[in-house]
Amino acid sequence: MDARTGTFGTTRARGSLRLAQWLAVLVPGGLLAGALGSQHLGGLNPCEMCYWQRYPHWAAFAIAGISFFLPRYARPLTLLAALAIAISGSIGVFHAGVELGWWQGLTACSTTATGSSTEELLKSILATPIVRCDQVQWAFLGISMAGWNAIISLTAAGAIEWLTLKRR
Repeated sequence: MDARTGTFGTTRARGSLRLAQWLAVLVPGGLLAGALGSQHLGGLNPCEMCYWQRYPHWAAFAIAGISFFLPRYARPLTLLAALAIAISGSIGVFHAGVELGWWQGLTACSTTATGSSTEELLKSILATPIVRCDQVQWAFLGISMAGWNAIISLTAAGAIEWLTLKRR
């Protein structure tokens, strides 16, 4: 019990940490829902760099979720989740730069094709849609999905870090 407020754990510092934890769960969760929804419901096929942006969000989502169950480690876990969100945002900056022609992207082809034999692998490769990392498939307000991921992720990572480190 907090002697100053007469309540259980509702001091401002704890409140800002809790807000940071929620942001660290909701931001990557929302961005992943948008990415998966656009893929499975909207028919947009992700490129290799699109997948790269998802991996840190999955990590952030899991780490932030765990932080709720380990209150003693909530602060460092939330900061780690913010770092993962920032990594996804940084990949988004790189991807958006490739889309805008600011720098060169991947120079090798990549695929998610699978098969147990050479014939099955070839069929899988031929059936896999070709998705280039340097072409925007969808944009809102002139900003691609990679660009929005960069903006939202880097802003959220900064806010989460600030809230987590805020003492009062």
